[in-house]
Amino acid sequence: MTENAQQQPPATTPELPTQYAPAEVEGPLYERWVERGYFSADEKSEKPPYTVVIPPPNVTGALHLGHAFEHTLIDALTRRKRMQGHETLWQPGMDHAGIATQNVVERELGKEGKSRHDLGREAFIERVWKWKGESGGQISGQMRRLGDGVDWDRERFTMDEGLSQAVQTIFKKLYDDELIYRAERIINWCPRCLTAISDIEVEYQDDDGELVSIKYGEGDETLVVATTRAETMLGDTAVAVHPDDERYKHLVGKQIKLPLTDRTIPVVADEHVDPEFGTGAVKVTPAHDPNDFEIGQRHSLPNIAVMDEHAVITAHGPFQGLDRLEARSAIVGALRAEGRIVAEKRPYTHSVGHCSRCKTTIEPRLSMQWWVKVGPLAKAAGDAVRDGKVKIHPQEMEKRYFDWVDNLHDWCISRQLWWGHRIPVWYGPNGEVVCVGPDDEAPTGEGWRQDNDVLDTWFSSGLWPFSTLGWPERTDSLAKFYPNSVLVTGYDILFFWVARMMMFGLYAMDGTPPFHTIVLHGMVRDQFGKKMSKSFGNAVNPLDWMDKYGSDALRFTLARGANPGTDVPIGEDWVQGSRNFANKIWNATRFAMMNGATIEGDLPSAEEMSATDRWVLSRLNATVAEVDALYDDYQFAKLSDALFHFAWDEVFDWYVELSKTTFMAGGDGAKVSARVLGEVLDVTLRLLHPIVPFVTETLWTALTGGESLVIADWPSDSGFRDAAAEREIETLQQVITEVRRFRADQGLQPGQKVPARLTLDGTALAPHEAAIRQLLRLQPEGDAFTATATLPVSGATVALDLSGTIDVAAERKRLAKDLAAAEKEKAQAEAKLGNEAFLAKAPDNVVDKIRGRLTKAEADIARLRAQLEALPAA
Repeated sequence: MTENAQQQPPATTPELPTQYAPAEVEGPLYERWVERGYFSADEKSEKPPYTVVIPPPNVTGALHLGHAFEHTLIDALTRRKRMQGHETLWQPGMDHAGIATQNVVERELGKEGKSRHDLGREAFIERVWKWKGESGGQISGQMRRLGDGVDWDRERFTMDEGLSQAVQTIFKKLYDDELIYRAERIINWCPRCLTAISDIEVEYQDDDGELVSIKYGEGDETLVVATTRAETMLGDTAVAVHPDDERYKHLVGKQIKLPLTDRTIPVVADEHVDPEFGTGAVKVTPAHDPNDFEIGQRHSLPNIAVMDEHAVITAHGPFQGLDRLEARSAIVGALRAEGRIVAEKRPYTHSVGHCSRCKTTIEPRLSMQWWVKVGPLAKAAGDAVRDGKVKIHPQEMEKRYFDWVDNLHDWCISRQLWWGHRIPVWYGPNGEVVCVGPDDEAPTGEGWRQDNDVLDTWFSSGLWPFSTLGWPERTDSLAKFYPNSVLVTGYDILFFWVARMMMFGLYAMDGTPPFHTIVLHGMVRDQFGKKMSKSFGNAVNPLDWMDKYGSDALRFTLARGANPGTDVPIGEDWVQGSRNFANKIWNATRFAMMNGATIEGDLPSAEEMSATDRWVLSRLNATVAEVDALYDDYQFAKLSDALFHFAWDEVFDWYVELSKTTFMAGGDGAKVSARVLGEVLDVTLRLLHPIVPFVTETLWTALTGGESLVIADWPSDSGFRDAAAEREIETLQQVITEVRRFRADQGLQPGQKVPARLTLDGTALAPHEAAIRQLLRLQPEGDAFTATATLPVSGATVALDLSGTIDVAAERKRLAKDLAAAEKEKAQAEAKLGNEAFLAKAPDNVVDKIRGRLTKAEADIARLRAQLEALPAA
C-alpha cells in the first residue's frame, strides 16, 4: 500500500553477517557504483534534468568536516532525484587555488635552496603542473570514501583547456563592453605572498597594538590625530575634519606642518569624518588606506607611497629601509623626542586584517590593477532574486545578499602571481593596449609584452556553473543541464562566490541565472558551538571518524544537524550514536529476513491484515509524505529526524517487536506480516538511502534481489491511511509503556517475569494480549495469583502479583528516603521564590533555574508517592 515498483525477490535469501562492518563494505561498493556508471549523466536523455555543481575544493586541499557536511547534503539531494527519475548531474572538479598552490610549490623549491625566480615563469608553471599531477587533488579519493555520487567522467579543473578558454572569452567580452578596466586604487596587499588578495582572503582578528595621538601643526594652528599605524604619517597629504565642526572651521583651507618632514599639508573639510569620534580630526594617507584614498580623490590630493611591496619604508630620510613595524617604533620615538606625542595607549586591541594563507598582516596599498565594473552586473544579480527567478533558502538570508550586491564596490581581479590564468592583455612599444580573445592572434614583434598578472581565482570559479558544461561552445550538456537546479553552499561565501556566479551567469547566458535555488548552510562547529581550529585543539579529521564508525555514521550525524542557514555542532559521541543507528538497521533487517520478510507477491488486502500491519503501513505512507515535503524545503535535519524516529521507534522498536508473537504463532498471519514487514523495510531503506547509502544498499539488495538502490525508484505516498489502526496501536503503546515504567520504578529487571491478570474488555486490545504479555514479560496469573498492584491504563486494567519479586520493606525505605529529599528540595525552592528581596536582586536566569528545580521536585514527589501507594503491604 505504497506506490512502489515491484522488485524481483532473491531466489534464495542471502545470509547477512551477524555484524555490519563498514570498512569491508564501503570501498568495494562505491567502486561498483562507479564502474556500473550509475553516477554518469547523459545529456541526450529525455528525462528531466537535475544539476548541482560541487563548490570546487582547492587542489591543495584535503577533506575537512565542512566539505563532508556540504557533500552529504548535495549527495542526498542528487541520489533522491536520481531515484525519482531525473537525469542527474553532480558536477565534480577542483579549483587551481592560485595563492595556495603557488605557496606550496615555492616552499618545495625553498627546500632545494631555490626560488621561482631561479626557474623563471615558464619552468615554474611546469613545476606546478608536475606537483598537481603527483600530489594535488587528494580530496578526490576522500570524496569517494564519503560516497559522493559525482560524475567522475566530467571532472573539471579551473586551469584545464576548456575552462581557460571560457575565462579568456568572458574577459574579452567584459573588456569590449567596458566592464573591465585598469586603474590605480587601494587594494589588500600581502607583503609575504607579494600579491593583491580578495576580501575573502583577509582574516580579521583582534591584535594588541598601540594607539598614538600626535600633534600636527605649529602654534595656534595645531590639530591632534590618533593612529595605530604611525609609520603611514610619512605619506600623509592632508588632515580632514567635518565641515560643520566649529572647532576646526578656522583651519579649513590652511596648510599645517607635517611632523618629521619638511612638508606642509592642507586641512580639508570632508563629510566622511565623524566629529564625535576621537578628536574629530583624521590624518589622510591616500596611498595606504582605502577611506583616505576616497577622501584624496574628492579633494585632488597627491598619493604618496612610502612602502614597497615588502612593506619596507621607501620615503627618504632616517626611516628609509626599515620594516614597517621597526619604522613604527622609530617614528613614535622621534615624535616623542620632539614633544609631538599627546597620548599613548598600549596595549590597544583592535581588529587587524591578516592574509588567510600566511597570516601576515595585510597592508592597504595603492597599486595599478585590473578591475571589474560591477554596477550593472550586481544590479542584475540583485534583480534576479527580487523578481523571483532565483530563490534563496532560507529566505531570511536574502537581506544579507541584497546588502552585499546593492553596495558592491568594483572588484580587483588581478593578482601578482605566476600560477593562474594570465591576463590576456598585451602592451605595445608605443603605448598600445590589446585585449586578446581565444580566437585572436596575440601581437608579436619587438616591444610587445603580455601583462604579468594573473586573474583572481574567484574570477574563474565565478564561471563554474556554465564553463564546466562546455561554454562558450553551445554544447548539448549546456543545453541540457544549464541552469543548475540548486546550489548548495555555505553562507560564508554567499558574497564572494555566489554573487559572482550570479553576475557572470546572467551576463554570459543572456539573462538566464546560473541556478534556480540557492541553499545556504552553516558552518560545522564542535559540540560546544566553538569554531573548529588546529590552534584550538578541536579540529577533527573526518577520515578518522569514518575509519572508526563508518561513512554512513558521519553522514547521518551531519545531516541530522543541518538546519537551514545555521551552524552545525558535532561531537564524536553523536557520530557513535549514528553508528548505533546503522547497527540497529542492520540487526532489525537481519532479524526480519531470518523470519521470512519478503517483497514477493502483492501486498495482502487490508482485510487480511492485523491492526498492527495496517498501523505500520499507515505510518509508512505518512512518513513518505513528510520526508518528501521536508526534502522539497531543504529541511535536512527535520527529515533525518523523521526517518530516525520512524525507523528506530516505530518500525524496529514497535512493529518488529509486536510481530514476534505473530511469527512465533505461524500460519497465515505470519505470512501476511512477513510480506508487510518486507514492504516496510523495502520502503524505509529507500527513504534512508540518500543519507546513509552504504548500509542501506547492502541490506536492500539482500532483501529484494534488486540491482542497486542508486537506480531504484523513490517511494511515493499511496494515500493509504488507517486512523482507527493508529489509535488502536497508540493505545497498545500507552499500556505497554506505562507498565514498563511501573516495572522500572519497582526495581524489576527487564527480563524478570511477573504473574499478571489483563482485563481488556471494552477496548480494542484483546487481539494483542499475546504481544502485551510477550513484551512485558507477563506470565499467566495461575491459581495462587494475588494482585498486589493494579494499573488502570487507557481503559484496560493490568493487575500484577509482585509478591516474592521485590524486597518490599527495602523498596519502601528507599522510596521514603527519596521522597524526603524531594520534599526538602521543594521547600528550599519555595522559600527562595517567596523571598521578595531575593527576587529583586537575583538575575532572571537564576530565578528561572530555581523555578525549574521546584517544578522537578513537585513531579518527583507525585511520582514517589504513587510508587509508595502501589507497593503491597509489608
